[in-house]
Amino acid sequence: MSTPADHDPELLCAEYALGVLDAAGRQALEQAARTDADLAATLARWEQRFAPLAEDLAPIAAPARVWTRIERDLGFLPTRAGGAASGWWNDLRLWRFVGIGASMAALALAAVNLVWLRAPAGTPGTTTVASATPYMVATIARPDGVAHWTVTVDLRRRDIVVVPAAKPTIAAGRATELWLIAPGEKPMPLGVFPADTPASMPMPAEVVAHVSAGAVLAVSIEPPGGSPTGQPTGPVVATGPMKSAA
Repeated sequence: MSTPADHDPELLCAEYALGVLDAAGRQALEQAARTDADLAATLARWEQRFAPLAEDLAPIAAPARVWTRIERDLGFLPTRAGGAASGWWNDLRLWRFVGIGASMAALALAAVNLVWLRAPAGTPGTTTVASATPYMVATIARPDGVAHWTVTVDLRRRDIVVVPAAKPTIAAGRATELWLIAPGEKPMPLGVFPADTPASMPMPAEVVAHVSAGAVLAVSIEPPGGSPTGQPTGPVVATGPMKSAA
């Protein structure tokens, strides 16, 4: 398979799907994919893999005053006496940066998950990508919709990657524990993880069979080391449905 700039095909296609390639890189990859069926298939696979993450992105609506400013700047509305309205809230450039920033934050979270998944457990420094392997993803959010963590599960390697989307405040002497809740079943513990840094955890073999698109991930606040009962004992602060990513 020939690829632009002799790049790793898997990583290049992942970067394309994430939208982090520059214009020249995207054009080169698209041209190569037109004549390379294997590369085109790899590209399609990565786009499908990241599609569920994009579905969780909430749109950001600009205030009506911003659209009024746009219409005025384009000449569809008369200019106010003394010039157009000023102030940071009416600055179109601000809202452009807000939109771009929200998109880049989501892409950065996906990229961090990708980096973790590219390093097989117990083999530091390698960059093997598990191909044709089902992945599950979830965005774990508070009841008010604010995302706290993104989770990627590699079912073949039985590996869980948790990446913080925010920096939650956890009381001293308490820990965050991840749970899998399959339809009609009790919560199954997946392990304690640091609330504010990316973490990789092994998935218990007996839990793998219960992972499905109908399952829910939840995070509860527990004593250090996790729940002593095998079930959540503290408040459940965030939940999120699992989705297939491959």
